[in-house]
This record gives sequence, structure tokens and C-alpha cells, in this order.
Amino acid sequence: MSAAAPLSAHPDDLAAAFQIEGWPVRGRLVRMGPAVDAILSAHDYPEPVAALLGEACALAALVGSALKFEGRLIVQAQGDGPVRYVVADYDTAGTLRGYCRFDPDEVVEASKGFARPGAKSLLGDGVFIMTLDQGEHMARHQGVTPIEGETLALCAETYFAQSEQVPTRVNLGVGRVITADGESWRAGGAMIQLIAGDDARGSTEEVWDRTRALFATLGDDELVDPTISAETLLFRLFHEDGVRLEDPLPLAAVCRCTPERVTGMLRSFPEDQRAEMVEDDGKIRVTCEYCSTTYEIEPASV
Repeated sequence: MSAAAPLSAHPDDLAAAFQIEGWPVRGRLVRMGPAVDAILSAHDYPEPVAALLGEACALAALVGSALKFEGRLIVQAQGDGPVRYVVADYDTAGTLRGYCRFDPDEVVEASKGFARPGAKSLLGDGVFIMTLDQGEHMARHQGVTPIEGETLALCAETYFAQSEQVPTRVNLGVGRVITADGESWRAGGAMIQLIAGDDARGSTEEVWDRTRALFATLGDDELVDPTISAETLLFRLFHEDGVRLEDPLPLAAVCRCTPERVTGMLRSFPEDQRAEMVEDDGKIRVTCEYCSTTYEIEPASV
């Protein structure tokens, strides 16, 4: 796993835990600039589709960066709406990739309104899934809940309530910003979870009510604003009680596709199907769904 770098060195692409002094609440914060821009700009996504994928990426980093093992967290949602499928794949080394499948005409129809269509409008009836992958020698752990609410944040809250019985609040923000370097995508996310009370701690419900009230004041625009640092953001929320940001993990957009993996995938097809893939110039071309890289493969190498 990559070593955590100083916060000042990573003002944008980071995931970090934070602690409100003395409160039975754990929190996490994600800020994404170049990393999410690289993922969303790899395809010509309509604005609502790109925003949905940005939410999925922020959520995957938010939850995945808390894992205590080396592996992957996969956040996905699929339904019968204009967006058939959205997936964000987070590796515990701090790397991310993601993509969407959608019907362009249906997305245009769903976007005819004053507000950007959210998760429910874009995905329709379907399921929200989180998958923990600890490697080929370990069984995958998967939780599935219905798609509820207009944001993936609400889907995640439902997931934690039903699958893990952990009171959770999630806030996700995605948007395009204009800076001196031009226009680009940014995303951010924040999450708080209640630590259950016990004999020593007593009831934690009153503190949780206050934390949720403060957390509800966090705006989507604050999560994506490049002029607001992570410390400033948390200070605005919890300065009365003291809040401490732990060492952050840097995030980066990295796809795991390689010529060797593409060749291995082609070998899994029967010979007659591979023959149908050969184009007029005698090569097989495969385009990665995640990063849009196109690989030219010589059939003889397969």
C-alpha cells in the first residue's frame, strides 16, 4: 500500500479519516481533482452521467480507504433506467477507475427538467451493490440493497443501515469548476458513522443527533471547491468541539488494463469467435471500457 503523504502535498486527490474530539463518531473525507477528471474525461459522457460516475468514484474512495486489508472495493448500481450500469473500482493502494453504460437518447429525455437527474431517475428500478474483494484466494463479500433516493449517498446510507446496521450519513458532490488551468471535473465526499454505546460510553444518541445536524449543513459546492482545504472544511463543521484530520492517502486514476491481460481475455474465447474479431487489416482491436485505451492484438500472439 502506498505510504500516506503530507496533506499539503495532496490538496486535491486524497482520502482521510477524521476524529471529532471526544465524540463517539468516526468520519472520512475525500477530495478529488485530477483523478476524477481523468476518469470522467476518458469518455464523452453526458453531464448527468458523468456526475453519477463521479459520485460512485467518490463513494468508492470514501468507503474503500477505510479497509484494513489489501484488496478492492467495487461500488456499482444497475437498473432499468437510462443508465444501465455504473461502477467504480477502488484499490487499497489508492487507485481508482470507473465507467458507465447508458442509452444516450434516454438520458436526454430524463434530463429535460430544471434539476440534474439523480441516481433514481437515471438508474430506475434496480440494485445498489458493494463488493469487497480480498484477492483470488479469498471469497468475495457482497451486499445488495434496492436503489432508493436521488443520490448514491442515500443508496449508501441504506446499504449501511440494512447490511451492517451502522447509522451512517454520506454527502457526495460532483461538479465542473473553472480555474486558471481551464475547466475540469471535481468530486468530494464525506461520511460519518456512529460508534455504538456501551457500559463505559453510555448512550450515544444525543451526540449522534448533534453530529447529524452539523453534518447536514455541509454543501455539495464546499466538497468540490478547490479553494477550500480539507482542514478548513472540517473546521467549518466541527470547530466548536475540535476536529483532527488523520494522515491522508493519496488517490490516483489508474486502470489495470494491459496488453497481457487483453491477450489473456481473448484466449478465453473459442477459436472461431476470435476469428470473427479479426478486422480487415488482420488485427484484433479491443477497447478498455474503463479508460478507453484501444489495444491492437496480433491474432498469432493469441
